[in-house]
Amino acid sequence: MTTAILKPPSSRTYPSLRAAWIPLAALCLAFFVEMVDNTLLSIALPTIGRDIGGGTTALQWVTGAYSLTFGGLLLTAGSMADRLGRRRVLLVGLSVFGALSLCAVWVTTAGELITLRALLGIAAAAMAPITNSLVFRLFDDKALRMRAMTVMIVVGMSGFILGPLIGGTALAHVRWEWLLVVNAPIAVIAWIGVRLGVPADRPEDLTRDRLDIPGAALSVATIGLACYALTSGVENGWLSTLTIGSVAGAGVAAAAFIRHERRSPAPMLDLGLFANGTVRGAAVAQIGTSIAMAGVMFGLILHFQYAYGWSPVRAGLANLPLIVTMLLATPVSEGLARRYGHRIACLVGAACLAVALAGLSWGVEHGYLVIALCMVLMTIGLRTVMTICAVALVDAMPANRTSMGTALNDTAQEVGTSVGTAVVGTLIAALVTCRCRRRRRRWRSSTGGSRPRSQPGRIRRRPMASAGRTPRCRTPGRGPAPRVRVRAGRSPAGSRRRVRSSPVSRSAGRRRW
Repeated sequence: MTTAILKPPSSRTYPSLRAAWIPLAALCLAFFVEMVDNTLLSIALPTIGRDIGGGTTALQWVTGAYSLTFGGLLLTAGSMADRLGRRRVLLVGLSVFGALSLCAVWVTTAGELITLRALLGIAAAAMAPITNSLVFRLFDDKALRMRAMTVMIVVGMSGFILGPLIGGTALAHVRWEWLLVVNAPIAVIAWIGVRLGVPADRPEDLTRDRLDIPGAALSVATIGLACYALTSGVENGWLSTLTIGSVAGAGVAAAAFIRHERRSPAPMLDLGLFANGTVRGAAVAQIGTSIAMAGVMFGLILHFQYAYGWSPVRAGLANLPLIVTMLLATPVSEGLARRYGHRIACLVGAACLAVALAGLSWGVEHGYLVIALCMVLMTIGLRTVMTICAVALVDAMPANRTSMGTALNDTAQEVGTSVGTAVVGTLIAALVTCRCRRRRRRWRSSTGGSRPRSQPGRIRRRPMASAGRTPRCRTPGRGPAPRVRVRAGRSPAGSRRRVRSSPVSRSAGRRRW
């Protein structure tokens, strides 16, 4: 296997970020569009269900199909790029991604949309590791590499965070198909920038090992089944047959992958690289930071909408401190790395992350200002750890395997994101279920199993004489609650469905139902 460390000549690199603005902007556009597509359609799922008639399971697969193909093929795409040419694979990925995005206008069924999303995930997997690898190869100076990787991480996180916000804002003016179609012109612009600004790979910059097809298939099966098991555990339960089967399949595929890679003369992923403490530590750190980031983002979005009663757009805007801090924390991260070294800087970043997580667990009961301050501290820690680990991971790879290094970095982040989302989702479901059961037992013990005629603080259920009648409820000591208009045809006469009132202040002693 070819392991010689080859350095690109200085004539093919840039002396500053300003000199490399064309290829850097093009690579940022490509990375942004592939990351924003992860979460862009999440807020449009109800609209899509009404339009094409998809059920709950089908709508879950609209987002799940993209994530599974994207995460499962990252290592395979990185391996192909190191053999066929990084720029060539990226240009093909951009072309396919743009063409597939245009196909959204012809989608008429949920099955067609799921297939389209799976194909988009394959094209995005051909783009993600190559964009970061090419950014790394644009510069010789390590400080410039770190700055460029910082820019890419900020762009990627911005796309991931702003996806629901962009989707919700656009849905107020256009149909949901345009959320996908708009990716086509962005892909064209990125394609032109990459073609003009990124030099083609030379034969000596590529590995000549043959493509490990069995290893690629086993890696896809391992990562795909592992990500699906996490999703299935939240949706179907951790003891369901589907979840247990997915976990078992992922374990068998992982064992077969390790066995094959150790025996293969030209492995797709040289497991001997993990003997290097930098590679091993950077991969573990990326998984940990991604778990924290995904868990916090997922939990805060739910907290803002259900606890505060905010709209999806406002809840998305509430995450802006993450992006603003990402942009403004450059001197902090670079100063820590320059003065204390990468190891100490990562420890400081991890400490900031731990303090911020502890603060968030306390701050959710004390208002948004505390949450925003903790988000700022958490972002400083995330940015420091993720940037330094990404640069260190790629720098520890042979020069003809940089795409595999970035693919390993992206795979670690994708697995961490799936784990964080699954863990937080499971905990929320378990807490809600336990709390509901506890309240039910308390109510039964206090009432003897029979419902009283009226309960303070709850809405009385009255038969509606006609559609459009305004029910009223009363809170103890606070006078009548706000009126709630019932639309015609929604609550027929005699209906016993509980009416949902508008949210009111907790400090006033009212409860939202």
